[in-house]
Amino acid sequence: MTQSVDFAMAAFAPALPLAVAYSGGADSSALLHACAQRWPGQVYAIHVHHGLQAAADGFAAHCRATCERLQVPLAVVQVDARPAPGDSPEDAARRRRYAALTEHALHAFDRPMVSIALAQHADDQVETLLLALSRGAGLPGLAAMPRHWQRAGLDWHRPLLQVAGADVRQWLTDRGEGWVEDPSNSDLRYTRNRIRQQLLPVLEQVFPQFRDTFARSSQHAAQAQQVLAAQAQADLQTVGVPPQIKAVQALPPERQAHVLRQWLLQFHGATPSAAQLQELLRQIRHCTTRGHRIHIKVGCGFVVREGARLGWYNP
Repeated sequence: MTQSVDFAMAAFAPALPLAVAYSGGADSSALLHACAQRWPGQVYAIHVHHGLQAAADGFAAHCRATCERLQVPLAVVQVDARPAPGDSPEDAARRRRYAALTEHALHAFDRPMVSIALAQHADDQVETLLLALSRGAGLPGLAAMPRHWQRAGLDWHRPLLQVAGADVRQWLTDRGEGWVEDPSNSDLRYTRNRIRQQLLPVLEQVFPQFRDTFARSSQHAAQAQQVLAAQAQADLQTVGVPPQIKAVQALPPERQAHVLRQWLLQFHGATPSAAQLQELLRQIRHCTTRGHRIHIKVGCGFVVREGARLGWYNP
């Protein structure tokens, strides 16, 4: 059920010290103010300067002024978020942002952080789910964004994930706090902005409780994905790492797909598209002779046959 900022923060109990990913926008401003008020002296801020637009220097200046007023230590991190040819600009920026947050949470301050808080809210979750649906995503995509997970020795949290975006802004306004507006948020060339500005108001009229019902659907998908991931992990123990081709062939087709996804993601950070996975399964199915060759692009690398096993390399 959609919550208020105060209710969501009351339920937020991270291990300290805590770093807040602080862009200067409304959402991260509300999160930083709430955390700094609740845990004085235990909260730090990290601002990722992407350098992708002229206003970026102004964002950093605003963040410095706010953190000085709140007495919150701030690290400003400049990253090159320009995408490589054929890469999604949003994906490229996100990968570099997470890498920068991880590195600076562990090394930029007088002590390493234990937790990181991100400011995505209920509207962001809906947008993520709608984007996944538009791409024909499977359960991992339909599960949308998790509230809590662990990565690189850090606990990651999204405490505002059940708070509507309008409620976040109202919470700031009620306290007389300001924020910066990212000009790119009004650029309708980005699908997320079109969803936010054109689709969400219609959903609000037709399905007033859509934030809650969509969130429940994502939770169901996440639970189902956990079951499948556990099965895939067990199958991975059976087929080995790297996987033995005959052992993969012995599994039912659906479990073959899941164990291959698990192997590629867990050990190589590669996520195959549906078409790539189907082609890989086809090649494995027909791999019945000593001379049969497997060679298929998956993510940023290639799956190949190496004797009796599958291999992967990134050129």
